[in-house]
Amino acid sequence: MTLQTGNYLGILDLEYGSPPGVTPPQGSMMSSATFGLPVISETVEGAWADVVMRGDPALEPAYVAAAQRLVERGAVAISSYCGAAIRHQAALAAAVNVPVVTSSLLLVPMLLRQLPPTTKLAVITLDARVFGEDLLHLSDPTERTRIVIGGVEGGKLMQNEAMCPPQPTDIADIETEIAACVARLRAANPEIAALLFSCTLFPPATPMIRRMTRLPVYDITTLCRMTLQSIA
Repeated sequence: MTLQTGNYLGILDLEYGSPPGVTPPQGSMMSSATFGLPVISETVEGAWADVVMRGDPALEPAYVAAAQRLVERGAVAISSYCGAAIRHQAALAAAVNVPVVTSSLLLVPMLLRQLPPTTKLAVITLDARVFGEDLLHLSDPTERTRIVIGGVEGGKLMQNEAMCPPQPTDIADIETEIAACVARLRAANPEIAALLFSCTLFPPATPMIRRMTRLPVYDITTLCRMTLQSIA
């Protein structure tokens, strides 16, 4: 169903060195076709991918300023093109009067309660080696034992994203790398009952991974759609 808000989904974007100039693929959160309403973005000054991933608190004012610019331009909800921006969720939510959903990781507590307690949730990220525990926002150690983290580090996607500016990666390559990661995780953890993609580059691959695994798969577009559909 096409949303009829007449407004925009605002995306807090990363620094790239120069404009990527690439048409977002089908299913990307940067594509208006994904949500049925226009997507607008604002670059967060200083938000280079590696800086955001390791969590620099000095970025928070720039994130807030960019969010406020998006609201001024007509954004009815705000998200982020890096899941690690969840570290700024509270500050952003306090700074603007529209819903803020910085990361698919906001779904973690809900999914753990949705799934049987004997099962696990697999979080798939770009690089598991730099995935900070603080991104999960879990205070209950029992809940943490139900989370399995996996990444696609070392593949074509990560190599292309490390370039300045980043280079596009074929969706087929992204699907292959995610599929291999999921297979490894499921072999070691047969209790996995759902997948959550924390990387915003993964959504175009979501349909294929759902078909392949026959598991529920959640990503940032899942959360954005839910948020947009709640807005009158």
